[in-house]
Amino acid sequence: MSKFLNKIINGDCLKELKKIPDNSFDLVFADPPYNLQIGEKLTRPDASIVNGVKDKWDQFNGFKHYDEFCKAWLSECRRVLKDNGSIWVIGSYHNIFRLGYHLQNLNYWLLNDVIWRKKNPMPNFRGTRFTNAHETLIWASKSKKSKYTFNYQSLKCLNDDLQMRSDWTFPICNGKERLKKNGKKVHSTQKPEALLHRIILATTNKGDSIFDPFLGTGTTAVVAKKLGRNYYGIEKERKYFKAASNRIKKTKTIDDSYLDTIENNKSKPRVPFGSLVELGILKPGTSLFDAKKKINVKIMADGSIKYKESEGSIHKIAAKIMGADSCNGWTYWHYDLNGSAVLIDSLRQKFIAEKQI
Repeated sequence: MSKFLNKIINGDCLKELKKIPDNSFDLVFADPPYNLQIGEKLTRPDASIVNGVKDKWDQFNGFKHYDEFCKAWLSECRRVLKDNGSIWVIGSYHNIFRLGYHLQNLNYWLLNDVIWRKKNPMPNFRGTRFTNAHETLIWASKSKKSKYTFNYQSLKCLNDDLQMRSDWTFPICNGKERLKKNGKKVHSTQKPEALLHRIILATTNKGDSIFDPFLGTGTTAVVAKKLGRNYYGIEKERKYFKAASNRIKKTKTIDDSYLDTIENNKSKPRVPFGSLVELGILKPGTSLFDAKKKINVKIMADGSIKYKESEGSIHKIAAKIMGADSCNGWTYWHYDLNGSAVLIDSLRQKFIAEKQI
């Protein structure tokens, strides 16, 4: 498998994909040809020509040819994806609906469609339709049963403690990040690193392996390397491959101590309070009390606690005292440790750290 880690290949993705073993990658990010149906030359009001996408790699002999191509690479990507892996595909109104159709027919399980709203989209020079100000991403797991990665807490933190929505606003790639040669864009559709940063942070973990079958100028590999992930990419066009190679070489990985992310609550080990009683960490008859030491309860042999006429779990009794629907007993109750009041949650954290579960 090391043959397919932290490397990029100059070749045709359909041919190179067949060389990759099954179940190799945790994530696939694919930015395929869009098969743009532009037709005529686009000009600005001053009669200058718009430098849009007119490359040969984006041209197909009709929808049938494009559909066959998409079905082929999506099939191969599903094969090389691990059972709990997921895939992101990006496209415009020209192709995203066809990609979604093939994803479902190939038994991927659709999780979200995400709108990338561009802060600085190209204007509609003819004034004959709405300004095309967004692209669409589809996120799907390999199957309905896949236990895919989603770093909910990290995304929430990234968004000022608000749930991350499925509409994202980023500028198109420009400025110093945009690769240019002799004043001209190296690639017509280079994606911004910010977009890949969010995707990789959201749906992979440190050390995971990411595959990009249409690497272009290397944005996926660059961001993967920065974030301590492994990467493998395929790029057919020699000039893009060279640009990607140089860009990746210049990229440094963020210090490992800064790559840890917030653990999802669902992924944290569950520790029943009764386990601490069974193991003798807290003995039956031990007193627990609130922060002000006004409420005092005793631990029973089965891990329940009694307060006046009520008995139940540490959570249930704390909620009753608070007059609330629910309460986290771990952060409500204290115990005495050498004359100091200490949260029982400290025992839970020590329990987890020592891997007693």
